[in-house]
This record gives sequence, C-alpha cells and structure tokens, in this order.
Amino acid sequence: MLARIGCLYCIPPLKITNTHIDIHYIIRGHLRKGRKKTKGKGRIPYTMLSRVAKRAFSSTVANPYKVTVLGAGGGIGQPLSLLLKLNHKVTDLRLYDLKGAKGVATDLSHIPTNSVVKGFTPEEPDGLNNALKDTDMVLIPAGVPRKPGMTRDDLFAINASIVRDLAAATAESAPNAAILVISNPVNSTVPIVAQVLKNKGVYNPKKLFGVTTLDSIRAARFISEVENTDPTQERVNVIGGHSGITIIPLISQTNHKLMSDDKRHELIHRIQFGGDEVVKAKNGAGSATLSMAHAGAKFANAVLSGFKGERDVIEPSFVDSPLFKSEGIEFFASPVTLGPDGIEKIHPIGELSSEEEEMLQKCKETLKKNIEKGVNFVASK
Repeated sequence: MLARIGCLYCIPPLKITNTHIDIHYIIRGHLRKGRKKTKGKGRIPYTMLSRVAKRAFSSTVANPYKVTVLGAGGGIGQPLSLLLKLNHKVTDLRLYDLKGAKGVATDLSHIPTNSVVKGFTPEEPDGLNNALKDTDMVLIPAGVPRKPGMTRDDLFAINASIVRDLAAATAESAPNAAILVISNPVNSTVPIVAQVLKNKGVYNPKKLFGVTTLDSIRAARFISEVENTDPTQERVNVIGGHSGITIIPLISQTNHKLMSDDKRHELIHRIQFGGDEVVKAKNGAGSATLSMAHAGAKFANAVLSGFKGERDVIEPSFVDSPLFKSEGIEFFASPVTLGPDGIEKIHPIGELSSEEEEMLQKCKETLKKNIEKGVNFVASK
C-alpha cells in the first residue's frame, strides 16, 4: 500500500519505500535541530534528499555488478564463490560447472548479503549462455588440479581445451566482460583466451587478466616469516609469469634488500615453487585451492574497485604487455593500475639487482615458449 502513495515530504512527491522512510528520520532530525526549513508545507527538496541518501547509505548500497564463475563446483571455485558472495560490490553472482553448481548456489544463497546467486549446468538449455549473458566479470578456475609429480605443462593437455571452449562462449555471450583466468598453466591459458577472442573479433587487451596474485600473497607471507614482520604490511612486486622460474619476486625493491644470500635464495625458491609445497602436503588430494581462491577474490575485488572509479588501484597481473613485446613476449606479469575500462596503466618493472636480471633472462626464455604453446594450440584447432 505504501508503495502507491507519493511521499508528502518530498518535492516532487516520490514513491515511498522502507529506505525512503529511514532517510526521512535523518533529514527531519536535522530540520528539528534548527536548520533552515524548506518552502512548500515543510517539504524536503529532492536534491537535499539525494545528497543525504547518498551520504547515509553509501556504505550499504551495493554496486550492480554481475559476476560469473566458470568452474564453481571445484576446489577453487567453491571457496572463490563464497568470497564473492561476501563482496558487497557483487549483486548478481552466477555459478557454472559441469556438476554441483546448483548445489553450491543454493548453499550460498542462504548467506544474508546483498546479492542473488544462481547455479547453471550444461544439462539445462542455454545453461552456459545464461550464466554469461551481460555479465561484467568472468572468472575461470575451471579445469583439473595439479597432482604430485605433475607440472603446469602436464595440465596443459587437459585444461587448454576447457579454457578455449569457455573463452569462446564468453566471446559470444559477454564480449565486454573482464576475464580473469585462474586455470593453469596461466602462462599458456591467457594466450589461448586472447587468440579465441581475437578470432571472434572481440579482443580487448585491457580486460584480459591472468591472475598471479597468489605469487604476491605468498611472497608477502614468506618474507614476513623470514624477517619476522607483519605480513599485512609487506608488499613484494612479483613479475614475469605464473610458474616456476618465470616467477620473479623483486626482493631488491623491498625493505629487505640486505637479507643474506642464503636466506634470499631459499626465499625466492619457496615463492617460485610454493604450489609444490601445497600439492605435496595434500598428498594427492588437491593443489593450492584455498589460498588461490583468496587470491582470485582479492584480484576480482580490485578490478571491480577500478570499475567503480576508485583511485590508485594497483595489482600485479599477467597481461598483454608492451614491456618485452619487442622480444616476442606478448604477455608479461607486472603491476597494473585498474580503472573503469580495465587496465589504465602497465607499470615498468623498475631497477633490478644483478641476480634479478639473470632471473629475468631465464624467465623470458621459458615464458616465450609458454606463450607460443597457447597461441599454437588455438591455431591448430
């Protein structure tokens, strides 16, 4: 009944809602304290209502971002979906997987946050298309996890075709979406997605990201253990790629450049091969799923913050980069500034130590092969 009545306090009269009533408690309180009353039978101008409403409710009203997770039923997909459900920037969360997505969506839908969650499977008509249609962001953790003895290259034969097909569906149903690739090997799967989008005529290099945030998270945590510092205050730029020797943590650019050689070498190796540590500890039951979900959610939030127009949002990512393109390396991980249209700026890597220069040379040799492998995979199909 209230929704049909025009508000008696506003000029022009507005539809009444519960939020509208709450705002008036604030505004009328100000008027009673002696502020200048408005003309027109004590009514409140719409402009004043707008200003107060924006100030009073800016922390609770979510931005209307649609986010899709492809592979939501897996080891990374489930905790990633949970973290996205808790993100106030996400109002429409869509989960897709070959199986389990509906169950995960129903489970998450009971959490009282300002987002609607729906699950989709290939068993229903246009399941994948409906999960993707007009979405703002697509996260792809789909694929098989790494097991003991497997390298990221071993994953390529399985995950490459999965990522290719999901990229093709995204190009058709959400050509303007930001795409965050989590599926390994990222050094090759990101080029796969790029080639598919190019073939479809919808490639936007500003909106394609390989999620390398886990490398930076590990670097911050591991360096804090060595130096006995607060990990939340550590920031380590990690450049290159997202596997083994292509991961280059720039210790020389931190406050710990005087670390002993032995400590530094051990630290760098642990950051580069931290995934192996988890795979071994889980004894074949999975890979780094929880920490990767955290990293994916952290980067997704950064991209959404950029969309929102927040300033100085800088995170590392494996992207289409000019830094070493002259050497035939199309993609490279480095810090990027995120904005309303995706990538606003790709930052230079800065000054390196002689040791890091040597690491960079080895990284580029391997990275170039990884990228070519992804490009050639699409070309051969």
